Amino acid sequence: MQQFDAVILSLVVLIALSTFEGRLKFPFPILLVITGAVLGLIPQFPILMLDPDVVFLIFLPPLLFDAASRTSWHDFRKDILPISTLAIALVFFTTVTVALAAYYFIPGFSWPLAFVLGAIVSPPDAVAATGITKGLGLNKRVVTIIEGESLVNDASALIGYRFALIAVNTGTFVFWQAGLQFSLLVAGGILCGVATGYIFVWMHKKITRNSITSTSLTLLTPFISYILAERLHVSGVLAVVCTGLFIAWRSPKIFSYQTRIRSKSVWDTLIYILNGFIFLLIGQQLPDALKELGEYSLPVLLAYGLLISVVVIVVRIVWVFATAFSHKLVWGDIKTVGSKEIQDEGKTTWKNVLIVAWTGTRGIVSMATALALPLTLTAGASFPHRSLILFLTFVVIFVTLVIQGMSLPLMIRILGVKPNLRSDKEEEELQKFVLQSTLYFIEHEFPIPLEESIKRQIKAVYEETLRQLQQKIKDGKNLQLTNLEEEPWLTVPVAPILLAQLEISKFRRGLLLRLHKNSRYNYESIRKLEQQLDRDDLNLNDVLKREDE
Repeated sequence: MQQFDAVILSLVVLIALSTFEGRLKFPFPILLVITGAVLGLIPQFPILMLDPDVVFLIFLPPLLFDAASRTSWHDFRKDILPISTLAIALVFFTTVTVALAAYYFIPGFSWPLAFVLGAIVSPPDAVAATGITKGLGLNKRVVTIIEGESLVNDASALIGYRFALIAVNTGTFVFWQAGLQFSLLVAGGILCGVATGYIFVWMHKKITRNSITSTSLTLLTPFISYILAERLHVSGVLAVVCTGLFIAWRSPKIFSYQTRIRSKSVWDTLIYILNGFIFLLIGQQLPDALKELGEYSLPVLLAYGLLISVVVIVVRIVWVFATAFSHKLVWGDIKTVGSKEIQDEGKTTWKNVLIVAWTGTRGIVSMATALALPLTLTAGASFPHRSLILFLTFVVIFVTLVIQGMSLPLMIRILGVKPNLRSDKEEEELQKFVLQSTLYFIEHEFPIPLEESIKRQIKAVYEETLRQLQQKIKDGKNLQLTNLEEEPWLTVPVAPILLAQLEISKFRRGLLLRLHKNSRYNYESIRKLEQQLDRDDLNLNDVLKREDE
């Protein structure tokens, strides 16, 4: 009952804090962590203590799946080399460096224990990264690399953590066996994720007309993918990421507009609650960790925590700059469209590299991994320095969230990094191309005969929208695309108009599918236009229902 009370009260706090989200000058996750820490110090407030396995199973799969489903497969594949460099090589380099610092500067840390700590704090977090970078107008490729890295690096860190934990229990570590097992875990996780994604894509194709069932199936997908991979003893994290990427790649073809509208609302609500809940939970762990560290003074504990935090931050900065400029793994020429202004944005700059280097916030995975440490070793003895590792993990999460998270917007302003113009320009170019293609379709390729007066009315709407778009591009103002339900043509007999609009909708969706496959325009621009088409189809469907009544 106390756990239930803690869940309800935490949700009340989360909803109350959400009213301040739009007014904050710093990222919302930071406020949640600070609030959680304050709540943990209140004696009468029920603190939620979750089983670490529950944290991994309940929180991690849907959060990773949602982040992956919002990622463009084309962009992810194009930047797979820098993403892999950060998500695999940097994770292991951070693990080793943190282990060195812990072994030599924190008394009582053996090498296996030091590597456990290093593996726990090495991966930046997908949830934290998205929360920190949201709304900052960063370069599209910067965002792709940061978010892509945080999707994959969890698997690297968890695998390293698993081997370090074995070494703590047995006192032995065989490098070649660990390397072989790592390869099997990664390959198995990828194959399992793709296979699961393929199965669910097939299932969605069979139920395209039932949006409730299809939306429910999306909620089930990440858990099935994760559990199946873990049962097969491969990486559940990589399986969920691969499943999310695969389904996102096929989503324009397999989901109806009703499913997309419904599932977006459901998933936005679910992810908001899970994100807020986990950051509150992170903050609440501090008091319990401090209670069990009575043999250390607070200044000493803070010194240890700051030492590990500085190592984590500095290692990332050094690594990112070294790989960016020595091996050109992070930045290269970005294919651009349009004006010189867009092309200038895509060039390699030390400012963008610094942003990638500074965005290394830790979060849910590090905290859940620390909580997952066993209370006792295999031999029955207490796990050495468990509370200290938990406290150090909290300090690293707090420092990276507060210092890096709060300073990132200020850094962007100081560096003079301009908002992401390329994405806006591509969106305008895409809208213009679709409108011009639609007009050509109506004039030359329309599959059903239309009276000339009706054709003129239909063309007039798209010509007016195109004129508004061109004026927007010229003036730099926001454009409100015309909506079918607001058009004057609906004052005339609507049957021929509606039939024509259905054909136009089919054409535009087919055109977006082709553009999605050949990656001529970026995924985000296509997705925004797809959402606009979904709303248009919803309005059109309402009109058709009224006509039938």
